[in-house]
Amino acid sequence: MHSTVISLPLFNERRRAFTVLAVMLVLACASILFSCVVGSVSLSVPELFSALGDMLRGEPASLAGTLLELRLGRALSAFVTGATLALAGVMMQALLRNPLADPYVLGVSGGAAVGALFAMLFFTAAWLIDIAAFAGAVAVAFLLLLLAYRDLRGNTGADGGAPMLLLTGVIVASGCGALVALMLSLAPDNRLRGMVFWLIGDLSSTQIRWLPWTIWLGALVFAIRVARAVNVLALHAEAAATLGIRVGRLRQGLFLCSALLTASAVSSAGSIGFIGLIVPHACRFAWGPDHRLLFPAATLAGGSFLVLADTLARSVLAPQQLPVGVITALIGVPIFLFQLHHIHRK
Repeated sequence: MHSTVISLPLFNERRRAFTVLAVMLVLACASILFSCVVGSVSLSVPELFSALGDMLRGEPASLAGTLLELRLGRALSAFVTGATLALAGVMMQALLRNPLADPYVLGVSGGAAVGALFAMLFFTAAWLIDIAAFAGAVAVAFLLLLLAYRDLRGNTGADGGAPMLLLTGVIVASGCGALVALMLSLAPDNRLRGMVFWLIGDLSSTQIRWLPWTIWLGALVFAIRVARAVNVLALHAEAAATLGIRVGRLRQGLFLCSALLTASAVSSAGSIGFIGLIVPHACRFAWGPDHRLLFPAATLAGGSFLVLADTLARSVLAPQQLPVGVITALIGVPIFLFQLHHIHRK
């Protein structure tokens, strides 16, 4: 009887987590299907499933099949980008112990911007722009790790070296911002629009690639494995080492994963803001701070949010397309202000 009473709260907690994740997964699939049927030329649900059957059978694509192929590829790219940014945001907030941290706070996105704009300025191949953006982000991430390695590795206090890492990241981001401004001032008019769209965040030219999915899934597996340790680190940072947690290695893992996630997202779609900030806050507000649920729930919510935002960006003024980063900012500002005001009232 005693063991049954003890295990009942744990059973209820697991059932609640399973229910939340199941609902979020259904919503993620629904957002992708919604994105496939909405556009300047709408598709009915029967046309959608008929075109999907033609694609699976390998039959020649009809108009509906062509639209589905284009929209599905863009929706999947939007989902993995949003999921990546949200997961990176949760990791960054746990690493820096700062609820205002987001994936761009340490300057990794600045490194990606420098690499991408350099490639846009001197080259034209889209694949080269993606490679340059990813390489720039990874280079800045490793520079930050090199500069703050001793603090991340050896400091087991409450801040864990976070102030030094944050200060280093802000300085590096400022340098990257100066390089970005220089390249924009030197860019010819025929390339300036594309460079500005990339900086704002744009999914119009994205393609399905295996690397973002691999990075996201690998980082998600790591996050779920260390979620219990992250909970302990968040609540009892000073005593975490005495409880058997390898604090230095955990912090390094969180930093490297968040940096890789940010590099992947920014190289795919540019600097799309607010997802890594508001989605973790919204999920924490709805379901609490337990990272065992927060990591997977936030990443599903982030993917769904960006899919819906991108659908709005390409359909609200169709056939003209808006940068999706503008849409996420316009939605994110009032949501974050509401969350902030609600928390302050408590």
